[in-house]
Amino acid sequence: MAIEQIKMPQLGESVTEGTISKWLVSVGDKVNKYDPLAEVMTDKVNAEVPSSFSGTIKELIANEGDTFAVGEIICTIEIEGGSTEEAPAAEKPAAEASTGTAAPAVSGNDGNRARYSPAVLKLAQEHNIDLTIVNGTGAGGRITRKDLQQIIQSGNIPQPSAEAPKAQAAALTEAPDKPAAPSQPAASAAEAPSVPVAAGDIEIPVTGVRKAIAANMLRSKHEAPHAWTMVEVDVTNLVEYRNGLKDDFKKKEGFNLTFFAFFVKAVAQALKEFPQVNSMWAGDKIIQKKDINLSIAVATDDALFVPVIKNADEKTIKGIGREINELAQKVRTGKLRSEDMQGGTFTVNNTGSFGSVQSMGIINYPQAAILQVESIVKRPVVMNNGMIAVRDMVNLCLSLDHRVLDGLVCGRFLARVKEILENTSKETTSIY
Repeated sequence: MAIEQIKMPQLGESVTEGTISKWLVSVGDKVNKYDPLAEVMTDKVNAEVPSSFSGTIKELIANEGDTFAVGEIICTIEIEGGSTEEAPAAEKPAAEASTGTAAPAVSGNDGNRARYSPAVLKLAQEHNIDLTIVNGTGAGGRITRKDLQQIIQSGNIPQPSAEAPKAQAAALTEAPDKPAAPSQPAASAAEAPSVPVAAGDIEIPVTGVRKAIAANMLRSKHEAPHAWTMVEVDVTNLVEYRNGLKDDFKKKEGFNLTFFAFFVKAVAQALKEFPQVNSMWAGDKIIQKKDINLSIAVATDDALFVPVIKNADEKTIKGIGREINELAQKVRTGKLRSEDMQGGTFTVNNTGSFGSVQSMGIINYPQAAILQVESIVKRPVVMNNGMIAVRDMVNLCLSLDHRVLDGLVCGRFLARVKEILENTSKETTSIY
C-alpha cells in the first residue's frame, strides 16, 4: 500500500485559499479516481474537489469550515501498489489518536519538519507556539495544522525561544513545495475590534465565502490606488427601443432582454477601441489583455460572485443577454463552475438593479477598473435648443487603478461608452 495526498486546488485566478464547506466522504470510504471528495468555497466559486486516485480514504486533515491555502494537504488516500516506505509516517496520526495522545510530543527539530505551511505558521503566530520544538506527526515528521490544534486544545503550549521567530520566518521561504501566503494586508483575529454585544443583538458567524470576499476587497483597496469618475448619459432612445421589443423578444427567445445587456455590449465595444483600459497591473509591467472578458457581479443573499462573459466584443446584444441570464441562474442555483469565473479582464456591475444612482465600486483585483451602471431615472434636462425636457438618464461610475490608468484615457473611454448608448435606437442598432 502507498499513501497519496490530496491538496487544496486553485479554483480560479488570484484564488489563494479555499474553505471546506462539506466533506462528501468519510475515513474508510473507497473512492474511484475523479470521484468528488469535498465541496469547497472560495471568494469566486463553489466547487467540488475530485479525487486524483482510486483507493481508501485514510485521513481527513481538514475539518468542515476550515480554510486552507492552495497547495495544502486536505486529506490522504491509501492506494494499492507502490512503495510502502511512507506508510508508517502517514499512519502515525491515526495510531496516536487511537492511543488517546492529547498532543504531539515536543522535541528537537530537523530539516524536513522545519518546512512549515502558511496555515501552520499562522496558527503558531496566533497562539505563540515555538515550532522549533514541536514534534510533527506528518510525513517525515512534518508539522501539520492538526498537530497545532491538538497542542492548543491540550493547553501544553511550548514557549517560544529567542530564535523561534527567525526560524519560523526562514522556514516559510525554504518550503519549495508549499505556496507562500499571499502578500496582502489582513487583520488577524487578535486585531479584530472589540464590539460590545448588548441584549437582543444577533451574532452572525463569518462564513468562508464572506472571509474570502473581505480579504480580496481589502487587498484591492490597499494595493490599488483607486480613483473615480462619472458621466451622465441620456438613454431615452435606448429605453424606447428596448421597451418596444421586449415582449416579442421574450416570446421568441424565452428570456428577458434587459437594459444591462445593452450596457455590457457598449462597454465591450469601447474596450476594443481603448485597449489600455482592458489591462492589469503586474508589478514591473502592465499586461494589456487581448481578449475582452467581462466580469459581471451577481449577488445572492449572503455572497457576491463575478462570473465572466468571454469574448464579449464578439457577441450580439441577444447573445450577451442570454449569457447574463444563464450565468445568473447558475449563481442562484449553486451550479456555477470554476471555469465560469476565470479570465475576467474588466468588471461591469449592475448597481442600478438595487435603485442606486451613484456609487464607487471596489476594483475586482487584479483588473484595472470597474464600471457601475446605475439606475435609469427620469430627470428634467436642458436640451441643445434651450428647452427643458424629461429624459431617461443614467450615471456611469468608473473606479480605476491609478497605477495602470490615468484620467485622460478613462475620460475618453467613458465618453465613447456614452456616445454608443446615446446613439442606440431602432434605426441604428440591431440586437441580433
